[in-house]
Amino acid sequence: MMFAVSTQRQFWTFRDEQEVEKQRRETNEKYIHSMASNMSEEEQRHHFLTSSEELSLCRYFEFIIKEFCAKFQPPMPKCVLGTSLIFFKRFYLNNSMMDYHPRDMMLTCVYLACKVEEFYVPIGQFVGNLKSNREKFADVILGFELLLMQKLHYHLTIHNPFRPMEGLLIDLKTRCRSIGDPERLRKSAEDFVDRSFVCDVLLIYAPSQIALAAILSSAAKEGISLDSYISQTLMSGGTEDDVKRTMYQLNKLIQMVKNQQMQPKEVTQQIQKKLEKCRNQENNPDSEVYKRKMEAMLDDDDEIQASKRAKYIEDRRKEEQDLVS
Repeated sequence: MMFAVSTQRQFWTFRDEQEVEKQRRETNEKYIHSMASNMSEEEQRHHFLTSSEELSLCRYFEFIIKEFCAKFQPPMPKCVLGTSLIFFKRFYLNNSMMDYHPRDMMLTCVYLACKVEEFYVPIGQFVGNLKSNREKFADVILGFELLLMQKLHYHLTIHNPFRPMEGLLIDLKTRCRSIGDPERLRKSAEDFVDRSFVCDVLLIYAPSQIALAAILSSAAKEGISLDSYISQTLMSGGTEDDVKRTMYQLNKLIQMVKNQQMQPKEVTQQIQKKLEKCRNQENNPDSEVYKRKMEAMLDDDDEIQASKRAKYIEDRRKEEQDLVS
């Protein structure tokens, strides 16, 4: 399926940073409104995370996902990393970190991405990459996997920038020979794509735009101009205004990746302490509330299965009576 007609384009690609920020703010406010009926505004500000604090945590855990995937054994294909991070970003656009802790969801995102990208790893081998609490996190991952798919609306096919970047490098070899060997652009372009995973460009731009921006950024470091390649080759037949708009978007994308910032570790630690006090205990696998909820669900499942068995036996009995009569 091509990106232009994909669920990624239709449901998960936003106009600009402001629209993404608005979505995060509304998600944050919705959670606080649902949990703070008896609190004053002053109490809410001190108790709950702000949308900017949630974003800081999101960035922090995105870096952890990158580290986890980089050290994973057996070695992961790059597309698994990209898909994991896109799942993670999408999930927290519509769900608050106070509702579902990012520590639980980040591993679930990676595990689901392994399946989606056909890099199958059994759950035992997957948690074998963790230093401790392997059995606990296996239960957490399997417990949240279906929830994650539901919250993503089962839009699981992801278009990453890696394939279009390969296509552009091949195209440069065949249609832009004046720059020499395009392979010298690869390392820096791959680094650019890697940095793009921890900002919002994946929620705003098409994978092909991110790939082209990566090539442009790498070429600029090498002192190579690709303006004529874009205007005369890639956009042959386009108007001058089309070329200007494209270059403006590409330069804006490049600046977004270059300007990304991460909160100091001390600030992130303070936010995590605050999160532990305001998180929803019903979705905390370590809480008694969560355990009772799971037990109730299991009891309900047992009742449903018993009812089905009773109905099956009764139907069989009626069928046998009909045959006898």
